[in-house]
Amino acid sequence: MTGSDASPSFRLAYVPGVTPAKWVRIWHERLPEVPLTLVQVSAGEAADALRDGGADAGFLRLPVDRTDLSAIPMYTETSVVVVPKDHLVAAFDEVSVADLADEIVLHPLDDTLDWAQPPGRPAFERPATTPDAIELVAAGIGLLVVPQSLARLYHRRDLTYRTITDTPQSQVALSWREDRTTDQVEDFIGIVRGRTVNSSRGRRPAEPAKQRPAGKKDQQSGKKDQSAGKGGGAARGKAPAGRGGARRGAGAPKDGGRRGRPRRRS
Repeated sequence: MTGSDASPSFRLAYVPGVTPAKWVRIWHERLPEVPLTLVQVSAGEAADALRDGGADAGFLRLPVDRTDLSAIPMYTETSVVVVPKDHLVAAFDEVSVADLADEIVLHPLDDTLDWAQPPGRPAFERPATTPDAIELVAAGIGLLVVPQSLARLYHRRDLTYRTITDTPQSQVALSWREDRTTDQVEDFIGIVRGRTVNSSRGRRPAEPAKQRPAGKKDQQSGKKDQSAGKGGGAARGKAPAGRGGARRGAGAPKDGGRRGRPRRRS
């Protein structure tokens, strides 16, 4: 699909915890004529929004099926465990998976961490969403392991979180349908990759250098020809020879090359 088939606006999807403000600001600065619409989607709906045409590109969490979607990994988040403020875990700066072995750890259906085996003891029922799991943590039902951005997004005064080691980490990526790589998608890829406006990989070529008017060039050429005639054959770019034919330079005397004692006037 080429730029001629692209829609006059650009729709950018993003999952909870991702803050696209920086890239959106740059888009408005570079492409003010193309409106950008933000589309917030859940982690489970992000890939389908791209496939169904609900968004032109989007920030989602890996893994994603790359059969028909392209993805550029952006950054990896630290994983944390969310606990009540009076929980024993809150007394430490960092814990490990082994420290949660006897704890009930909630595993919501929209979990963004690619677990081989979730830590701790499973709850009787899996919460439908991460916000639902946060409510259960506040009620003292169990603990929750999430990317740090989600712990901040769903922060409550009665909860806190601590870094947890030996766990999967969530990786955020920019993704789009491979068969819908429009000029606008390429523009946004350039923005998130830090390309400048005049980057050689961008689709907008740099402005050509201004040519000097022909009249000025001819005048300058004429001046050079006149100055060449006055120099008596002096080499271009070199200082003129001194009085005895010697050019002042390394090893040449300062009096113009005269040797011996000066003559007396008669």
